[in-house]
Amino acid sequence: MRTPVANVDTAWLRMDDPTNLMVVTGLMVLDEPVSFDGARRMLERSLLRFSRFRQRIVDPPGGVGTPYWETDEHFTLDNHLTEVDLPPPGDERALQALVSSLMSQPLNPAQPLWHYYLVPHYAGGSALIARIHHCIGDGLGLIYVMLSMADDGPQPPPLAEEHEDANHGSPWDVLGHTIASAANTAVSLPLALVRRLNELVGDPEKLAQATDQMTAGAGALAKLLLMESDPKTAFKGPLVAEKKVAWSRPIAVSELKLIGKATGSTINDILTSSLSGALRRYLLSRGERLHEDLNVRGVVPVNLRPIEKAHELGNQFGLVFLALPLGIEDPLDRLFEVRRRMTAIKHSPEAYVAFQILKGLGVAPKQIFDLIVNEFGRKATAVVTNVVGPRRPIAIAGAPMRQAMFWVPCSGRLGLGISLLSYAGEVWLGVQADVSLVPDPERLLEGFHAEIADLTQLRKQAGT
Repeated sequence: MRTPVANVDTAWLRMDDPTNLMVVTGLMVLDEPVSFDGARRMLERSLLRFSRFRQRIVDPPGGVGTPYWETDEHFTLDNHLTEVDLPPPGDERALQALVSSLMSQPLNPAQPLWHYYLVPHYAGGSALIARIHHCIGDGLGLIYVMLSMADDGPQPPPLAEEHEDANHGSPWDVLGHTIASAANTAVSLPLALVRRLNELVGDPEKLAQATDQMTAGAGALAKLLLMESDPKTAFKGPLVAEKKVAWSRPIAVSELKLIGKATGSTINDILTSSLSGALRRYLLSRGERLHEDLNVRGVVPVNLRPIEKAHELGNQFGLVFLALPLGIEDPLDRLFEVRRRMTAIKHSPEAYVAFQILKGLGVAPKQIFDLIVNEFGRKATAVVTNVVGPRRPIAIAGAPMRQAMFWVPCSGRLGLGISLLSYAGEVWLGVQADVSLVPDPERLLEGFHAEIADLTQLRKQAGT
C-alpha cells in the first residue's frame, strides 16, 4: 500500500541536515521498572495501530516527484526497540549524556523513521526515550501518540490512516493555493494573486472575503520576507553534529497561575518572559554587552489542527516569529512587553501563511528550498515550542509516569531549541543546544529558575 507524503511533511523530511536532524526526541521517566517484554507489548498495542509506524518513506523513481509512504514488508519491532543500560552511577547526568548522544544519530532511512530506547534501571524505575522523525507528526499528534501508550489512554482506530490537508475547506485555502502556486511555478506572488482574484470575480461575496484574507495574508508574508537578520550573539554561528540536552526541575502550574493572576498574564506569557530573562542572563555571563533594544526571535509553532483530529498525525501547524526582549532588565517590564507581543501575534495570520509556505517548500526545487530555509534561519535565533501534555498522571506499561520531556528539532539550521511541556500540574523546560554555541545548557536552566523565583518574590511582596 502506497500513499503520497503530504507536501508539508515532505518539507520537514527535506530539512534533515547532518548538523540538524529533524527528529523529535522525547523522554518519559517511570516510577517502576519496566521489562523489555513489557515495553514491547506496550508498543505493539499502541504505536503499531498507527499505520505510519509500520511505513517507510520511498523516493520516486529517478528522485523526481513526490515521495510516498509504503508498508515495510520486513517490519519487525526488534529494529525499533533497544535496551540500554546507563554507565555508573546511572544518575540524571548519565541519562542526559545518553539522550545527547542519540541526538546526532540519524534514523535508518530504509525503515520506518522512529526508534525507542528502554533504560530498564533509572532512579528506582525506568526511562523510555523516543525518537520520531518530524515528518510523521507534530506536537499535538505526538502527544496523542503518548496518550495512546498510557494504560488507560485513548485507543487509536485500527491502522489509523493519516490525512494530508490541514486547511481543506477553510477560508485560508485561497491564500494557500496562491502561495503554493507561486512557490511551485516561480510565478511572482502579485501575479498569482491577480489570477486567483480573476477566478473569483463571478461571486462578489467570495471575492470580498478572499480579498480581505489575501490582503492580510500578503501583509503577513511581506513581514516575513522583509524581516532583518537576527543580531549576532553567542546563540548564532556555524553548527556541528554534536548536541547537548538538559531539562529543568519541575515548576508548579499553581505558582504560575498565582503570578498570572497578580500580573494579568497568561502562563505562556510568564514562561516566555522567564525564558527571555534566562537567555539574557546567559549572554551576560558570557561577557556580552546587551543594549536595551536587543531582541532575538524565537520561531514558535502554532497548532492549526482541531484537537479531535490529533490521531491523524502529519504536520498541521504554522510558525510565527516572536521577538524576545533580551534588552529589558526589569522582570515585570519584560513580562508586560512579552504579553503585549504575544497578544499581537494571536491576531496575526502569520502562522497560516508560514504553513502554506511549508507546503510550497515540499515541492519546491532544491535551490529555492535551501534559499528559503537558510533565509528564515537567519531571521531567528531559537525554536521555542510549548506543548500541553496530560493534565492527570498516567501509567505506561504498568508504571506511573513521573516526568515527561521532549526536545524539538532545530529547523532552519538553528542551534538552539527550547521546549516547554506541562504534565500533571507541573511544567518542565528542556534545552537542546549545539555544543559549538552553547556547551553548557544547564546554565540556561539556572537562569530560567532564577527568573521564575524573581517573579514569585515580586508576587509575594505585592501580597498576592
